[in-house]
Amino acid sequence: MKKIWFFIIVISMFSCKNEKVEQLKSPDGNIVVAISNEKGLLQISHLVKGDTIIGNSPLGIQIQDLDFSTHVTIQDIEESTFDEKWHTVNGKNEIVRNHYNEKIFHIRGETESDISCDLVLRCYNDGFAYRFIIKNISGDSIQWKGENTKLNFENDFLYWAYNGEQHNIGPVRCSSSQAKVRTPMVLELDDSLYMAIHEAEIVRYAPMNIQLDGTEKSLGFIIDETSEKGELQTSWRTFIVGKRPGDLLESDLLVNLNEPCKIEDTSWIKPGKSLWDWRVWGYKAKDGFEYELNTISHKRFIDFASENNIQYLLIDADWYGPEFSDSSDPTAAREGINIEECMAYAKKKKIGVILYLNDVGAKKFGLERVLKQFSDWGAVGVKYGFMQGSWEDKVRHTREVVALCAKYRLMVDFHDNPVPPGGDRRTYPNLITREFCHAQADAKRSYFPETAVTSPFINMIAGPLDYTNGWFDLNNAHSRIRVFEEIPGTVAAEVAKLVVAYSGWMVLPDSPEEYLKKDDLFDCIRKMPPQFDSFKVLDGKIGAYISVARKAGDNWFIGSLTNRDARDVELDLAFLPEGKKYKALIYSDAANSHYTEDKESYQVEEEVVLAGDMLKISMAPGGGNTVFLEELK
Repeated sequence: MKKIWFFIIVISMFSCKNEKVEQLKSPDGNIVVAISNEKGLLQISHLVKGDTIIGNSPLGIQIQDLDFSTHVTIQDIEESTFDEKWHTVNGKNEIVRNHYNEKIFHIRGETESDISCDLVLRCYNDGFAYRFIIKNISGDSIQWKGENTKLNFENDFLYWAYNGEQHNIGPVRCSSSQAKVRTPMVLELDDSLYMAIHEAEIVRYAPMNIQLDGTEKSLGFIIDETSEKGELQTSWRTFIVGKRPGDLLESDLLVNLNEPCKIEDTSWIKPGKSLWDWRVWGYKAKDGFEYELNTISHKRFIDFASENNIQYLLIDADWYGPEFSDSSDPTAAREGINIEECMAYAKKKKIGVILYLNDVGAKKFGLERVLKQFSDWGAVGVKYGFMQGSWEDKVRHTREVVALCAKYRLMVDFHDNPVPPGGDRRTYPNLITREFCHAQADAKRSYFPETAVTSPFINMIAGPLDYTNGWFDLNNAHSRIRVFEEIPGTVAAEVAKLVVAYSGWMVLPDSPEEYLKKDDLFDCIRKMPPQFDSFKVLDGKIGAYISVARKAGDNWFIGSLTNRDARDVELDLAFLPEGKKYKALIYSDAANSHYTEDKESYQVEEEVVLAGDMLKISMAPGGGNTVFLEELK
């Protein structure tokens, strides 16, 4: 395949002279998708600079006994263009441009039916998306049996895929894989062309999965059967395209495919940094204090947060009793916790409190009743855990939780195998983050450095992630009650993860005392803003390394991570404003640092840099590096 791909074009691949082919171009003309309807077959195709990427591929949906991919005609086509800029509340960038061209294909079967199908296709400068809208004019219930789309790739490719609370799948060669995988799925089509397949606006039906057959270079979509009355509207099937993996991560295509914000006043939605009690239980400070699940410990957290530019405290599970017990009432705290006293103390110190809520308690004692009580106490957010039910149930309940949280001015973080993000934070920006990943030490196991340089390129395409990064006590944390394995990695990498990982809440898992032991390193975290202004991937390779730059007012942070290999990287500072001078504080691994053998050694250095400079940094095996660029006035 050619290495240059500036134009994605579609050429006619059909020999019949009276074929029906409709093309849709992106606003810049670089992306074109073709929809054909020859001999009653609905097909999609996609080429890159004359090289076929997706050849003629069946496209359609199965509703009851109607197959809207064969024996169909396109009766009418509506075409439109849209262009706007909107401000984010909880986003990677302050301003997002939503610019696309759209065609709606009105599809009918050959037999008379009350059921009709519309195919909505949109092209953006960084990809394309489609969805089906099924209408039944009789108003009767309709059964969605599946999707008959099968994308036929012309050439073999490598892929990676989301894998729940474990290290992601990949790299795997498509032609050798007979597997069902979850999305996001990232494809390396060649070394200068990547594609991410996922969904947007996942609000009613179960998330799709992808099936590879192991013999052909093709993939299909697996959909859970469901039914609906009147109208059925699928989520958007999304295809983000870029020259490098970082382009997929920078894309705003998913949020642009969701409805605008439904919350009229968003002033109370404030991303930030948070301390977390859960992993600190059992930690003994030098002054003899031992952290437990009680108000005394929570006040100690609050004091530290108020003095160190940390905005929140997350009080995790069991604060109202054993979280999985149906007798544990989330509207009444357990013995040892005075929730009203804690809230009053936090308010005095200007710290917000986030409360854990298990699905068992929410459903047993009434979701709205519980959320209202949290709000009346003065909580600012909810961490929602272990949602039960089918995937369709979980999708719909997620939207219910988010909407009710908005009603009571509560931000929300979903944990424990949540529904995939799909850009829905645009509609409800109080949906701050999700544990759509393997967070360090969660699932009672640790992850190794390769996960930290794979997840950003896969999981984070979907949306903000709660990794719970920022461990400082890497040598002894596993002796605590809620840390089950030794944590591999370096302390310099733990700081860098806070820059690389995009999340509305940066949840810090360690004790105040451990942060103060390395005060000069922790000062980098103090300097981080509650919310960054931008997100730019400077360089990276899936599973190897990544470098991300994020703006913070007039200043910048650059976070870099590597896998188990030591690595030197040159950071191109061309993104800085021309003529500006910066003091660079560089938080690095020490010469002898190692992710298992010497985890807590680090060094802090300083130099002056200009826009356009190349800044060389070094990372130890499993390590990382953070650069704080402070503008010199």
